[in-house]
Amino acid sequence: MPEQYASAIRFILVICIAAHLVLFDIGLLRASLANQLRDLEMQSHEKLALLIKDRNKLNSFTTDGCSGGLSHTWRTISDWFPTFAEAHQNRPPWEACCVMHDRIYHAAGGATEAHESYALRLAADEALRKCVYDTRLARSSDLQAQYGLTEQQVRAAYSLIAESMFKAVRIGGFPCSGLDWRWGYGYPQCPSIPGRQ
Repeated sequence: MPEQYASAIRFILVICIAAHLVLFDIGLLRASLANQLRDLEMQSHEKLALLIKDRNKLNSFTTDGCSGGLSHTWRTISDWFPTFAEAHQNRPPWEACCVMHDRIYHAAGGATEAHESYALRLAADEALRKCVYDTRLARSSDLQAQYGLTEQQVRAAYSLIAESMFKAVRIGGFPCSGLDWRWGYGYPQCPSIPGRQ
């Protein structure tokens, strides 16, 4: 093998190894960050678990549909633009998914232990993502006809919506946040654990 080819092969191998190491480091960084976020969230699940054990007082279920103003904004746009309401109704097509998600969030999924609470919240958020994505099945043909979209484009749009909602509830729905849509919102706001802020 001529030396120039051997040099080129060595160069490509070095680049491949370097790329692998960089990607491996990025994967480790992501894993480290995910673990830190989980540990931070677990502190809130511990507070909530103590609250549930101490008081076990659950308020009546309430829902605002899709939280964060999504359902409210959808209704407002429907009121302002009748053609929007005609094409898309006056509520988000995935609002039933949000109400199902709220039912689970309201009572912290029935959890009494912090690790169980964490796992149930993640499962509820994943179920919301799947439910929102699956609502495309009932609407895909209409959306394709109305907007000249392909099935793949409808899938991509619903995937983006579902993933955005998943990320929003992961960020904004952790327990003991004080928000109206927090995990375990049917319980009173969490008190501080002595020795922790």
